[in-house]
Amino acid sequence: MKNIAVIVLAAGKSSRMKTPKQLVKIGNNFLLEFVLSKAKAINKNHVYCVLGANDARIRREISSSNVHFVYNAAFNEGLSSSIVSGVSEIEMHPDYKAVLILLGDQPAIDKEYLDAMIALFSEDNSKIIASNYKGKLGVPAIFPKSYFSKLKNISGDFGAKEMLHTSKDVIALNRPTNFIDIDTEKDLQDFKNSILK
Repeated sequence: MKNIAVIVLAAGKSSRMKTPKQLVKIGNNFLLEFVLSKAKAINKNHVYCVLGANDARIRREISSSNVHFVYNAAFNEGLSSSIVSGVSEIEMHPDYKAVLILLGDQPAIDKEYLDAMIALFSEDNSKIIASNYKGKLGVPAIFPKSYFSKLKNISGDFGAKEMLHTSKDVIALNRPTNFIDIDTEKDLQDFKNSILK
């Protein structure tokens, strides 16, 4: 368990939200804190958060105990650049055998779902474990160490999707969870309404 690093991708400019979405409030917590708390519940001392746009402001505002922040200077180049930054950082710690990648704007994915991913990975740690979006694969996903070099060579704004769809070593976790992305004010309101029900 300790040999799985958790990378939370939170470097985006939040152009559709028109304010740093990492810092929008949900109850008493910021959106990014919501996700980081789930990551820390999975693997407390092994959480890496990749920041880019509004880096200094986010670091000032976010409760960062047990979180290692990584700055992605190339955040304008898209989601893939944040994966490259995060994986490059964890590669400096050779004890890690895998990485679990989370998005900083998906607060509703429950801990039990992430636990199930890790349990599936523990059955065969040579396989990628991916999330299943109605037949399309995506993150959260766990990548074994053998894929680190490939992850460091991806580019564009599609993250690791192409790798997930072309690799023969992918297992999709078929378990329900709430994959809502908070990209707009409406998304945020819909999520707030769902947790108040």
